[in-house]
Amino acid sequence: MGHIDDLAERYVEEWAPLNPIGATHLGIDGYDDQFDDLTPDGYAAQADLDRRTVATLHATPAGSPDEEVGREAMIERLELSLARHEAGETASQVNVITGALHEVRGAFDLMPVEGERAIANIAARLNKVPQALDQIRTTLLDEAARGHVSAREQIVEVAKQCGIWTDPARDDVYHSLVRRLAPGSAGLAQDLDRGAREATRATAEFGEFLRRELAPLGREKQAAGRERYELASQYFIGAKLDLLETYAWGFEELARLEDEMRLVAGRIVGPGASIDEAVAALDADPTRTIHGKEAFRDWMQALADKAVSELNGTHFDIPAQVLRLECCLAPTSDGSIYYTGPSEDFSRPGRMWWAVPGAISEFSTWREVTTVYHEGVPGHHLQVGQTTVRADLLNRWRRLMCWTSGYGEGWALYAERLMDELGYLDDPGDKLGMLDGQAFRAARVIVDIGMHLELEIPADNPFGFAPGERWTPRHGWEFMRAHCRVPDDNLRFELNRYLGWPGQAPSYKVGERFWLQAREDARARQGADFDLRQFHEAGLNLGSIGLDPFRRAMERF
Repeated sequence: MGHIDDLAERYVEEWAPLNPIGATHLGIDGYDDQFDDLTPDGYAAQADLDRRTVATLHATPAGSPDEEVGREAMIERLELSLARHEAGETASQVNVITGALHEVRGAFDLMPVEGERAIANIAARLNKVPQALDQIRTTLLDEAARGHVSAREQIVEVAKQCGIWTDPARDDVYHSLVRRLAPGSAGLAQDLDRGAREATRATAEFGEFLRRELAPLGREKQAAGRERYELASQYFIGAKLDLLETYAWGFEELARLEDEMRLVAGRIVGPGASIDEAVAALDADPTRTIHGKEAFRDWMQALADKAVSELNGTHFDIPAQVLRLECCLAPTSDGSIYYTGPSEDFSRPGRMWWAVPGAISEFSTWREVTTVYHEGVPGHHLQVGQTTVRADLLNRWRRLMCWTSGYGEGWALYAERLMDELGYLDDPGDKLGMLDGQAFRAARVIVDIGMHLELEIPADNPFGFAPGERWTPRHGWEFMRAHCRVPDDNLRFELNRYLGWPGQAPSYKVGERFWLQAREDARARQGADFDLRQFHEAGLNLGSIGLDPFRRAMERF
């Protein structure tokens, strides 16, 4: 190992004790009974580690071109994390999808559940939830006093989530967790029950704190503004974008996709059919409908397994450790679908999660074939799993901790398009599902940038939508509703997510754009020698680095 790799190894060793929740997610043993220090001092300790590491990286030359890629990637990620900390973005974050509160609740999702030690860790962590939430409360009030506070509407929405999580008739997340466990001893059973009660009580009280104390301090406007948005965008994408060019490209891309969707609709219903007519026909097709969320999970599992089996050895060389993927029902019910990576030693596999809304009991497969490819193989599961495996190429930080949404989500969206190119979406219904998902992501580019920068809607936009008006959350809702086939409850969550998490939603389509451009550039350089399988291997072997470092590294492919 070179000097940069040694630094990266030391960083992970110092990082894990400061981030027990993160250690659980990465499968680093020894921290499952703890939470992070979520006080201002805890955030300051993490910033100090990042600051020291960045200074050392700047002073340490790389010993090889690959080490230089790792050095550049680590500096880029840590400097942006520091910039967000210093701007008050990290510790003050309250939104409907992420932040300290969500990290505390999600800490239990990936914990081992077999054996007395594992159960004891869950019981210990459950009983520490009240302390963790008290620390978050202290930090949020401290940040608010410094002028760093989330938008009022986001705070209120998160307070509602606390109510859903603790409602016995709804998610009841902590009691539901305990009911699934086999404690083995009466003492552990008592610890678990007490922990579930205390965690539930503390979460309900935290919701009241958000509603009564923090919300009145919250920002009136949800728009981030240019300065905050530029930092957020660079953090999620790993590149400095021309935001106005990207905004204009979003309109062009959505119009292109909807033109293609109309062509596919004609194949489903008949020439001249509208997209909505095709959607209605697909939803009415009993062969494309599955009843019950458990049956739908099993369908996803079978499709994911089939993709792994057929792609391995043909279009990809899938490592043996990554051949297993688990499809799971999430403990929450907000409608989100997401992937969690394997543990470092692969004792816990990669998992695809679906947080099924309580009212939904029927599922249309045509919409979700592409989702399985996005979250599974060749999407996130292949990308994250292959990175985790490559200890021979990547240092521990690059394998376990380096994540850039633009790279990772961009690859997963690119993987959906790739499956169409490989013939896996020849069924017109499945093809329409893929295009609908792509259009959804393109619409998000427009809405996210437009709302947060409060841009003027182009007078000549291809949809004739509100020409000359300025974006507001109302415009965002109307535009998404007109261009997405998502149930209203799910769409409300999506819009709240964009408003509370600026810059993240465009990373999917922007990241795909970078991957496609890198492929076309490589094809132009290499001509007849271009090999798609080698291109994919080279790109995935970089790890989930920022897209500016990714672009520079792929120029050498």
